Amino acid sequence: MSKAFVICGPPAAGKTTHGRQLAAQHHATFLDIDTVTETMVRAALTASGRDPNDRDSPWFKTHFRQPIYDTLFTIAAENLPNQNVVIVGPFTRETQDPAWPDWLTQHLQAPVEIHYVTCSPELRRQRMIGRGEPRDLPKLKDWDSFLAYYGEEQPPVFPHTLIKTA
Repeated sequence: MSKAFVICGPPAAGKTTHGRQLAAQHHATFLDIDTVTETMVRAALTASGRDPNDRDSPWFKTHFRQPIYDTLFTIAAENLPNQNVVIVGPFTRETQDPAWPDWLTQHLQAPVEIHYVTCSPELRRQRMIGRGEPRDLPKLKDWDSFLAYYGEEQPPVFPHTLIKTA
């Protein structure tokens, strides 16, 4: 039976790198939130007169967060009957819901293994600078507010595999 590997954690913690390695190891479909939705999100933000780099405002969270996650899970569910799937995204709220792993298992109709990727805030900041993604510019411009938005980083409240990157 195929399995879903869900990779979560804060921005620039190393989720994509870990997810790619896991996908190669398990011959899995790789679904990264940015790759799957970035083009559509930028177009929709631009068409609505918004900053195409916005990923953290309340407006963005209200209008895009759930449809983006729904898209990831729909694509994953379509692939799981044929092969393993690695799904990469922050899933910040979900990691604090003890029922989320059961919901995922039922929704995806497959076993789920959750990996939480983390590193120091300073390393995340350096990675954002290094990768040069436009969507990181608002975060870097007001780093203290960005960190405050995420608050004290809390690992998932349910069993998970902890991945600390350096």
